[in-house]
Amino acid sequence: MAIRATLRGVENDRFAGLTNWIEVSRGALEHNISLFRRLLNPGTAILAVVKANAYGHGLEQVARVCVSSGVEMLGVHTADEVAALRRMGVELPIMVMGYLTPQQVADVVDPGVHVLLSSYQVLEALAAHGRRLGRSLAVHVKVDTGTHRQGVNPGEAGQLAAAARSAGLTVAGVATHFANIEDTTDHTYAYLQLERFRGAAAAVQEQVGAVRWVHAACSAAALLFREADFGMVRVGISLYGHWPSKETHLSWLLEHGRDGVKLEPVLAWRARAGQVKEVEAGAPIGYGLTYRPTRASRIAVLPVGYAEGYPRALSSRSRVLLRGRAAPVVGRVCMNIFMVDVTDIPDLRDGDVATLIGADGDERVTAEELAENAGTINYEILARLSPSLPRVLVE
Repeated sequence: MAIRATLRGVENDRFAGLTNWIEVSRGALEHNISLFRRLLNPGTAILAVVKANAYGHGLEQVARVCVSSGVEMLGVHTADEVAALRRMGVELPIMVMGYLTPQQVADVVDPGVHVLLSSYQVLEALAAHGRRLGRSLAVHVKVDTGTHRQGVNPGEAGQLAAAARSAGLTVAGVATHFANIEDTTDHTYAYLQLERFRGAAAAVQEQVGAVRWVHAACSAAALLFREADFGMVRVGISLYGHWPSKETHLSWLLEHGRDGVKLEPVLAWRARAGQVKEVEAGAPIGYGLTYRPTRASRIAVLPVGYAEGYPRALSSRSRVLLRGRAAPVVGRVCMNIFMVDVTDIPDLRDGDVATLIGADGDERVTAEELAENAGTINYEILARLSPSLPRVLVE
């Protein structure tokens, strides 16, 4: 089905029963996975990060495409996400990158679930659960090489690995995370972390032998640093077609020029105009009377607000697309409603489809544009899209 037909408010299309929804492009997601396959060193595995409802794209929709595209592992943050993937019938190995309580370990960890190990409390809970199952559960030693979040210091990594093996666990991997790779074009600190990580990984393998999964790279490192590929990379934001930051993109351009990488955004966010109304010049629009048009205007009311994930910070600071043309947001974004000025789109009618993120004709509104206008980052714009919004996989 053509996108153009969708945006004209056609009532017999697959979205006829929806007032607002998110479209997830299978082709764009498959393209981005294939791009990393070509970019990475041969044999490097891909862990697709699907935490936070797949960065707002929809856990079920994204996970199914990732599985069919042959990624080696899925990465989540919470026990609930593990349970959701297992309910879907996903049998692919899953890595839990966040903290688990002992009860959560007992509830969701199975022999196909790998746990990023940072503490002895979790080690003991996993060992006890493994004994109950009669199986050796997989852990990856998390090394804090300079982010000062989860993980043990590089000098303690070998000791934690040895304790895990003594407790009956399988040390399947060793991992770290970069602290300052996205916000700068000076990657001195990242290379310092790589040096620390190599030492820690060597110490782990001195204690327990060779491990299958050595991994450090996030999306930015997977784009920029082949020396950080190791055995696996964890691709998050760029899986969904976005550069992690302007600095990451600039670093690529300085090194490679414009050739080689074209990330395809996976998500489009649409909403139908619930009402189109006439407003006199000077009439206040919305809460606080913050906006008054200087001419007689036509205003479209969209059934979306900050409860659905459209930031209040975009009040009178953003735009949507209708019939291939831009319409500015006017007045305050409300909990479930915001308004746009459609005076210059005279043929607009109730039920026509607005694009909040994505393309309509030759125009496009990006998550990066919304992030810049709202004073945040593209990650937050995407991850805070409400799970209540319908997600529809499109070809």
